[in-house]
Order: sequence, then structure tokens, then C-alpha cells
Amino acid sequence: MTSTQAMEGQPPASRILIVTAVAAERDAVLHGLRGSSRFDVVAAGAGTAAAAAGTAAALAAGSYGCVISAGIGGGFPGAAPVGSLVLASEMIAADLGAETPEGFRSAAELGFGSVSVPAHRGTVEALAAALAAAGLAVSTGSVLTVSTATGTAGTAARLAARHPGAVAEAMEGHGVAVAAEARRLPVLELRAISNAVGPRDRDAWKIGEALEALSAASAILLEVL
Repeated sequence: MTSTQAMEGQPPASRILIVTAVAAERDAVLHGLRGSSRFDVVAAGAGTAAAAAGTAAALAAGSYGCVISAGIGGGFPGAAPVGSLVLASEMIAADLGAETPEGFRSAAELGFGSVSVPAHRGTVEALAAALAAAGLAVSTGSVLTVSTATGTAGTAARLAARHPGAVAEAMEGHGVAVAAEARRLPVLELRAISNAVGPRDRDAWKIGEALEALSAASAILLEVL
């Protein structure tokens, strides 16, 4: 199977690695998977570096046919409401680049290589359809990986302007995706939305509800993968 086929066709029916940031996300995923032996779920830590390192270590220690970055995240207003689910069409390192007098320039614009990894398109489509059929609200679009979670309306607006197709932000997806891409493995990102991207209001976050949605979505993985 070529790298292009891996991204566009169906992933091989083999073991699947799911990478979360923290134990609460891992446990929510495990609850939904109901003890299936086809999935290994690891909490690699928060942030891109921990996600990439943890994913690479797990891939070196086992044989997998697909990798999933999963957890909770922030949804862009109007694209992914709190309590809904998001599937990434691509994972973008949104703040990897440089500030210039003309504004932010991505690492790709600076000539340092791609800042985006495409998700496994065929599986995204199949999983989105299955989630919707199960009555779960789901959106598909770019998911931004950031090192600093957005906390102001201004930052949210700038991110949305730079990435018009963005539906959510989180802190690990691109790191997981880079590690998977290095081994030519298909990769997905699944997020349950706990808060809106914008002014930080921790009291308004719905983490419990998001973890429940993540667990429900993980149960659907059993049907699709």
C-alpha cells in the first residue's frame, strides 16, 4: 500500500493505537471500547512534543494499522458547539512559525516544510456517517494544534482568519499525526468539544459532557474500524 493509498483508501484491519493527552480522556475512550482487544489506548501527555514522543514510542513497540489522536478540545463558534464531536480533515500546527512585521508566517510559508497532515479521508467519511446515524452531532474540518490554548476573542479571530476551514483546536493532534506519518500509517483526530474557542471562561467548560461524548464516539469506532 502506498502512502497516498493509505491516506485515501481503507486502513488495514489490524490493531489500532489511540493516543490521548490525559488519563481522563484515556478512560473515557476505554469505556466506549468496552474491552476490545483490537485497540491500545495510551495517555501520552499534554502538548505536541509529548504526543509525538508517546506515539513514536508506542509505534516502535507494537504493530498497528491506524493511529487516532483522541480527546476533548475547543470548538470554533458556529462550527462545533459544546458537547458535539469533531473529526479532523487535517491536523495543522497552527502556531508553528514566526512573527514578522507583516504578521504571523507559518513554518510552511518560511520554507521549513509542511505544517499539515491530512487525515485518513475514507475513514473520516465512514466514521462521520456512523456518528451521525447514531444521533451524535459531528462536524468535519481542520483541527488546529496549538501550544497555547486560545483565551481571547482577538486570537480566536486571527486563527479563524488564517484557517477558514478550522472547526476546533487542541494541543496534540499534529504531534500524533507526524509520528504516524513517519511510519506511513493512516491517522485520524477525534475531539469532543468542551468549550468554545475564544475568551477563556473555565467555569463555562463542560468537561464531563465532553468526556461522555468522547466515550459514545469511541463505541462507534468498534463498528467502523
